[in-house]
Amino acid sequence: MKKKLLLNLLALLALVPIFVRSLTPSFNDDVLGLIVFKADVQDPHGKLASWNEDEDSACNWFGVKCSPRSNRVTELVLDDFSLTGRIGRGLLQLQFLRRLSLARNNLTGTIPAALFSLPNLRILDMSNNHLSGTLADDFFQQCGPLRAISLANNRFSGQIPKSLSSCSRLTLANFSSNHISGSLPAEIWSLRGLRSFDISNNLLDGEISNGIQGLYNLRMIDLSRNQFTGTIPNDIGGCSLIKLLDFSENSLSGVLPDSMSNLSFCSYLNLRKNLFLGQVPLWIGALRSLKTLDLSANNFSGIIPVSVGNLHSLKTLNLSMNAFSGSMPDSMTNCTILEVIDLKHNLLTGDLPQWIFKLGLQEVLSEDRIVGSMNSSFYASEFVSYHSLQVLDLSENSLSGEMPSSIGHLSSLQLLNLSRNSIIGSVPRDIAELKALYSLDLSHNHLNGSIPFEVGGATSLRELVLKNNFITGNLPTSIQHCSSLAILILSRNFLNGPIPAAISKLSNLQIVDVSFNNLTGTLPKQLADLPHLLSFNISHNDLQGELPAGGFFNTISPLSVAGNPSLCGSAVNRSCPAVLPKPIVLDPNSTSDSTSASLPPNVITHKKIILSISALIAISAAAVIVIGVVSITVLNLRVRAYGSRSAAALASSGGNDLSSSATTDANSGKLIMFSGEPDFSTGAHALLNKDSEVGRGGFGTVYRTVLRDGRPVAIKKLAVSSLVKSQEDFEREVKKMGKIRHPNLVALEGYYWTQSLQLLIFEFVSGGSLYKYLHGGSGGKSLSWNDRFKIILGMAKGMAHLHQVNVIHYNLKSSNILIDSSGEAKVGDYGLARLLPMLDRYVLSSKIQSALGYMAPEFACKTVKITEKCDVYGFGVLVLELVTGKRPVEYMEDDVVVLCDMVRGALDGCRVEECVDKRLLGNFPAEEAAPVMKLGLICTSQVPSNRPDMREVVSILEMIRCPSLEGQEDSS
Repeated sequence: MKKKLLLNLLALLALVPIFVRSLTPSFNDDVLGLIVFKADVQDPHGKLASWNEDEDSACNWFGVKCSPRSNRVTELVLDDFSLTGRIGRGLLQLQFLRRLSLARNNLTGTIPAALFSLPNLRILDMSNNHLSGTLADDFFQQCGPLRAISLANNRFSGQIPKSLSSCSRLTLANFSSNHISGSLPAEIWSLRGLRSFDISNNLLDGEISNGIQGLYNLRMIDLSRNQFTGTIPNDIGGCSLIKLLDFSENSLSGVLPDSMSNLSFCSYLNLRKNLFLGQVPLWIGALRSLKTLDLSANNFSGIIPVSVGNLHSLKTLNLSMNAFSGSMPDSMTNCTILEVIDLKHNLLTGDLPQWIFKLGLQEVLSEDRIVGSMNSSFYASEFVSYHSLQVLDLSENSLSGEMPSSIGHLSSLQLLNLSRNSIIGSVPRDIAELKALYSLDLSHNHLNGSIPFEVGGATSLRELVLKNNFITGNLPTSIQHCSSLAILILSRNFLNGPIPAAISKLSNLQIVDVSFNNLTGTLPKQLADLPHLLSFNISHNDLQGELPAGGFFNTISPLSVAGNPSLCGSAVNRSCPAVLPKPIVLDPNSTSDSTSASLPPNVITHKKIILSISALIAISAAAVIVIGVVSITVLNLRVRAYGSRSAAALASSGGNDLSSSATTDANSGKLIMFSGEPDFSTGAHALLNKDSEVGRGGFGTVYRTVLRDGRPVAIKKLAVSSLVKSQEDFEREVKKMGKIRHPNLVALEGYYWTQSLQLLIFEFVSGGSLYKYLHGGSGGKSLSWNDRFKIILGMAKGMAHLHQVNVIHYNLKSSNILIDSSGEAKVGDYGLARLLPMLDRYVLSSKIQSALGYMAPEFACKTVKITEKCDVYGFGVLVLELVTGKRPVEYMEDDVVVLCDMVRGALDGCRVEECVDKRLLGNFPAEEAAPVMKLGLICTSQVPSNRPDMREVVSILEMIRCPSLEGQEDSS
């Protein structure tokens, strides 16, 4: 009875809450409000199972806290509950609510403005959801009691409401990572109690007005990753209690205002990637509390002020990508707890200072014009704090001398890059002591001698780059102990001897480049077993013999093997000579054989018998080969004739018995169309004539033909008939595929079956493949950014639907993505692996994944299960291909560029513009391109569990899409 009454109360709640309470004065408003809230959301993990409408109090419910005095709800904390749905009006009943936190869920819609009118609400946290809508001007009109609000990581748009200034008691405001635009309202400076303000990662622009000194209680302000212009407000020094100030990644300019010298409590100052200029003022040394100082990627010039040495609390100093000149000040030896110093890409000169090795540094990075002897600086430091150094990058300087022979003292070293210097001598044997080292780059120096056998002791090594030196000798077999090695680049040296078979034991190898050396001998056949190999460049050596067969070597680029005159195989377009035994000539009557004459008679007789048997075997084998060749030729002719008759039967079927049942006539087949009449307007030539051919793939050839109603279709003639287990299995899987329908999937319209010929009939997509638009010429049409984003989102939606119906594609690549006349992407060639039960992952890896670079690494690993995450990897490569316009793997004359690595390196260096396809001519939103590329990299994670599923990918893409840009056409 009580439940029925509750349902009636729910219906009246929105209209007459006072009337409801008067009808049931004993019924708790909080229970009613929370049950209404629960009705508006979905709770996939049953976290709200304890919320029972039959109870009179909500105080024992999960996520709910009450006041012990009033027994009314004061806190509702439902963080990380995976809730979906909308925030309804039920929460408005919680009149005593002080804290409301729904962070890190999947809630959508907007926030009811009336929520801010709750008389006791102090803390509101709606961060990390999918909430959207415009923040209206009066949004915060009644937020008087509010102390803290976080709407971070949502999809809110519009401007920051000026009514925020009504929240006079506000101490924390976080609107980061939304789509908020416009300027920063000066009214915010009136919030005297504000201690933390974060509006980072939005679309705000304009100048930051003066008046910020009114926030004299401010401890943290983050305006990073917006589009602010102008200068830093002159009165910022009035915020003397600031501990964190982050204005990075804007377009701020001018010099640093002197009032900043008052920020003596500031421990984190980040002005990275702006347009600041001039010298760094001497007062920088007055910021004694600084632990992190990042002035990188600006236009600062002049010398590094000696006052930097006064920053005794400094742990991280980043001055990279400016125009600093002179030498590093010796005063920095006073920064005794400094851990990271990055001075890359400046104009610094002078000697390499010895204090670099005396401090307890963890990372040292400098690519400038520093000179001096690496060896002398190293020894002069007397090994003071070597145990702490993890990253040492002194590349692109003018360092000379030999590498220190005691390099092994750097026991914690993980990355050592001394490339592009003038270092001489040999690679030190102490390298074996560097057990934590994962990257060693000594390229472009004057090193000589051989690669030490001790290199095998660096067991954590993942990258070994020694190219462009004068290294001689053999490649040591001990390298097999570097089991994590993924990149081995030794090109342009003077290495000799063979490539050792020990390399084939490095199962993680992805890129090998030993080009332009003096290597000899044959290639070990075991190299074909390397599962993750993406590039193997052996060009311009003196290698000989046949290339390994199988795996990566089936698709190796001719450029990677050029310049080896004695190599043979399809990649070098040179057939290998057949090795035939010399003919055996027997004369059983001969007695003149000197060897026989010296043997006993019984031995002579036995030898003649053996030779006769050998001759018989050779003759029999030759006969079998001849008979086999003739038989295969006859069978091929019969199969072709049979295929022609079957195709003719298809073309002339006219929609009779073939559409409903199979026949037993050897000259006819079974034709099924899932919708419409199976009538074709052309004959067998439409399937077999090369003029009708539109493409070829790993599974067969595709032809275009027209139904009698004028509708074009694409027909794939499968070239793997022998692998189809049975007609029953084939038809069962095809009918499942025929039921799959989605706007971003190429629809299967029907099929044709005979024992030796199977055809799949698809809708015809007129726009052609994505590969054609990106790499093959498209009649002058260039894809705009909106076109590309639309294709990426369409692919994601199509793949999400496939995975929803438990279909793994296996073969994602740009030639299998078709573009229709409206620019929508349609995923094709899905589900084909399910038609062939005999295919395992190794056959698939050569049959399906013929395009290098798309295949997930687990595809070649026996112990890892193939899941939908295999498709996510291929999708990630496609995303990067679309954004950059580059192929997944590109071969240069003496180098190989792997797209994922290129993009990852550029994004690490914040060089987004270097990655984006030059055909876009800068006409793309960087705030979309960068996260799209990051999404592509996440999808291509080496660990399958780190990749998102396709439904999550769709959600992320919809979040990335800027509403202000959606639907707009590029000017190009």
